[in-house]
Amino acid sequence: MNSYDFKNQVAVVTGGANGIGYSVAERLSKSGATVKIWDLDFAAAQKAADTINAEAIQCNITDWVSVQNAAETSTKGSERIDILVNSAGIAGPNEPIIDYDNEAWDQIISVNLTGTYYVNKAIVPYMKASGYGRIINIASVAGKDGNPNAGAYSASKAGVIALTKSLGKELADFNIAVNCVTPAAAKTAIFDQMSQEHIDYMLSKIPRGRFVEVQEISSMIAWMASSENSFTTGAVFDLSGGRSTY
Repeated sequence: MNSYDFKNQVAVVTGGANGIGYSVAERLSKSGATVKIWDLDFAAAQKAADTINAEAIQCNITDWVSVQNAAETSTKGSERIDILVNSAGIAGPNEPIIDYDNEAWDQIISVNLTGTYYVNKAIVPYMKASGYGRIINIASVAGKDGNPNAGAYSASKAGVIALTKSLGKELADFNIAVNCVTPAAAKTAIFDQMSQEHIDYMLSKIPRGRFVEVQEISSMIAWMASSENSFTTGAVFDLSGGRSTY
């Protein structure tokens, strides 16, 4: 395992109570970062934080005031946030567009896209003030290719990719790198929201013939969050096991 020095750096990980977010939070904490886990489920966040020596902060990323409060809490004592990893997200139902529930659509866009926007918006001022920052937004291969019967999820993740590219250009002169990853599916709790048919479909599209491991995702993100990632910004890092061709 490659090692990066994150000592004296504050890292915020949304959705850090489990899955990809937890793996990233654990990796950053073991490398010396002061990690703040933002999660809607405070009990789960506290359990995760206790395990990896982090701080749990309850946050509803779809609520702007909640996000602002979480950012203020995260900066007490340091007045800085050096690393942001946006991992919070939901999959939603698997239905064709003509049958899709409108409320489910609104919820998925609110969590996956608007939530990412809110968190980026709240934390960027702290990074600009210190003249340094690393932002990693977790998108999905579905945002590139579009998965059938997952229109809301695919659209939300495509939006995260575009948001990342836009913000990366805005902050290019401030030593703040803004990038995203587009992983194939990983076996996390998000699978509970999907039909078995949809899970089988996703696996069939991966040339490596398996799902990505959360540790593989956090390994890539660890480098993206490091000071070594000093030039790349507004970019999309592929973790699709060969599925994506661009």
